[in-house]
Amino acid sequence: MISTKTFLTLTGVLAVAGGAYFAFSAGPSQEARWEVTQATFVVPELTAEAQEGERYFNAVCAACHGQNGLGTEQGPPLVHDIYNPGHHADMAFMMAAQNGVPAHHWRFGNMPPQQVTRAEVARIVAYIRELQQANGITYRPHSM
Repeated sequence: MISTKTFLTLTGVLAVAGGAYFAFSAGPSQEARWEVTQATFVVPELTAEAQEGERYFNAVCAACHGQNGLGTEQGPPLVHDIYNPGHHADMAFMMAAQNGVPAHHWRFGNMPPQQVTRAEVARIVAYIRELQQANGITYRPHSM
């Protein structure tokens, strides 16, 4: 039997990887439907927690996930419907940052574990969620 921690880690890794697969293997018309671009991006007034998360995000995540979480050639956009809270809960972000994510369904390569605390990731998630909400990405139940 595997431990609960191992099970939860594997579940989180698979959830992030599966979401990326659906986000980046879909045809351009479906992906474009939920794409937020720099031209259409809405910058919200951030809460204090999200402002702190923005600082952590810029220091640790932006090199791959881009300014404002809009993605780069090194990492997927996080302000994208595939990462809505109903498909990728906050814990999926926590586990990805803590454990890394092996690449197997997207073109970006492996995401290594990041040197951030749980408190820092919680603030990063608050930042991403506020960006998502301001750009029309809200909770939608996941269905396959």
